[in-house]
Amino acid sequence: MPLNKRRFDALIIGAGGAGLNAAIQLANADARVAVVSKVFPTRSHTVAAQGGVNAALANVLPDSWHWHMFDTVKGSDYLGDQDAIEFMCREAIPTVYELEHNGVPFSRLDNGKIYQRAFGGQSQNFGGDQAARTCAAADRTGHAILHTLYQQNLRARTHFFDEYFAIELVTDDEGAVLGALVMEIETGEALLIEAKVTLLATGGCGQVYRTTSNAHINTGDGMAMALRAGVPLQDMEFFQFHPTGIAGKGMLITEGVRGEGGFLVNKDGERFMERYAPNAKDLASRDVVSRAIVTEVKEGRGCGPQGDHVLLQIHHVGEEIVAKRLPGIRESARIFAGVDPVEEPIPVFPTAHYVMGGIPTDRYGRVVIPARHGPEEAVPGLYAAGECACVSVHGANRLGGNSLLDILVFGRAAGLDVISYLRDNANHRPMNTASVDKAMAAFQRFDQGGEGISVAELRNEFRKCMEDHAGVFRVQDVMDDGVEKIKQLRERLDDVRLKDQSRVFNTARVEAFELVNMIDVGMAIALSAARRQESRGAHSRPDHPDRDDKNWLKHSLYFKQDDTLDYKPVRTKPLTVESFPPKARVY
Repeated sequence: MPLNKRRFDALIIGAGGAGLNAAIQLANADARVAVVSKVFPTRSHTVAAQGGVNAALANVLPDSWHWHMFDTVKGSDYLGDQDAIEFMCREAIPTVYELEHNGVPFSRLDNGKIYQRAFGGQSQNFGGDQAARTCAAADRTGHAILHTLYQQNLRARTHFFDEYFAIELVTDDEGAVLGALVMEIETGEALLIEAKVTLLATGGCGQVYRTTSNAHINTGDGMAMALRAGVPLQDMEFFQFHPTGIAGKGMLITEGVRGEGGFLVNKDGERFMERYAPNAKDLASRDVVSRAIVTEVKEGRGCGPQGDHVLLQIHHVGEEIVAKRLPGIRESARIFAGVDPVEEPIPVFPTAHYVMGGIPTDRYGRVVIPARHGPEEAVPGLYAAGECACVSVHGANRLGGNSLLDILVFGRAAGLDVISYLRDNANHRPMNTASVDKAMAAFQRFDQGGEGISVAELRNEFRKCMEDHAGVFRVQDVMDDGVEKIKQLRERLDDVRLKDQSRVFNTARVEAFELVNMIDVGMAIALSAARRQESRGAHSRPDHPDRDDKNWLKHSLYFKQDDTLDYKPVRTKPLTVESFPPKARVY
């Protein structure tokens, strides 16, 4: 049966905030754009972002992009690239206004300006008083942004391939990306989409952990496709555990609860964050709060019959504020924790939430790899943006409210850069038959019948392994053991068999492809973590408790071929201001 083919100027894989904000720039510039999404676009994971998007608008308290930049550099534990961070914090302000003009229904102050709430790690005046920087649409900010961007793309006639799963990137002999092989989930048929430019915007990989705030779709597909195309993944050891997931379930309770005045207590009713972060308390950086909660539980001060969580109190704020600013959280707490936060506290425990690392890019979204001429050379025809990418604005730990900002600023920047790339590269490169054949072999990987291991069985083993060996606290021998286990699990992938070999809407086949991707990404996390012998940001090593700027102020790069690691320097020089040199990180 012949392979179906389609041709576009640009192919965007992923329909979250980054993909859609890039698509709108391209569609408005009259480029032919295809957006491939494995779910209907408004179900992309951007929809789950609750608390808000950071921008120094100064609507509530005095603010400046320079203060925002300092907080982001400090939050990154000095591993963030300061030129990219300056770019993001400056661009935050016009980006939020552009969203507003596109129709995002932000919550309002009495004077009509956009409402901004307090969030963790945000300060005025370079580490001074708490800032109010996070622009919010109640506690459904991502939902409001995603729906608005989708509607704007419909207006601009962006071409959507809804419920198509991307299998492999197609490349030529020089490494240039020519498009991708995708599968229509409804029919199970393959489709080759040829494009002059491909943008990966496939989001995060939180499903590699057993307890996670991430949707089932967050399986690291774009990262794994890049790995298999020879692109390394950067800084994958830095995985953020959000301090307040619903205990035992993982669903997210936004940091906005603490921003509105909520606080954490242990079984003795003590506000324990005062011990760990005397100034910022409950609004310390996420990695600090997560470790504090785990420590409280480990030392026997946890709540509940098993002593396995702490409590988040918000009832003292009053029903009116909760109903107005945290309606979704009230609903989630009632459904998943069985408590009404207006009357009783919410049981919480850290949940796997966000990966700081990803596909290495520059601040224009171009994917860069170490090459003959230095540490960074752009891969022709390949861009990445959003959580699957690593511009390194988050370094070793992301601040709340900077993730929506990241996807919007760099999705937009990538879209605008692709426009100039298309001007200089007006023609499609010749298709590489060998690469298409290789992609087709990957597509047919699970076609053989017979007895073997089920996807569910291997996935459960893998996710438990990740949680046990690369969690909140990490020790050398435990991590080394985890790397070996993941290698064994990867070998067992060859024995996976699908009982259901049908083509039409076979979600079991999709889950098998996702498992391959998760194991590739899991190895990047585990091996990068096992090698980094220091504690920095979210990477916490009791056996190496100090940050080591002399030996480890550098980005890690994991290559799938032979499981090798390389390193490259952190860019400490901003664009226009003085550098922020590393100093002790206290809240």
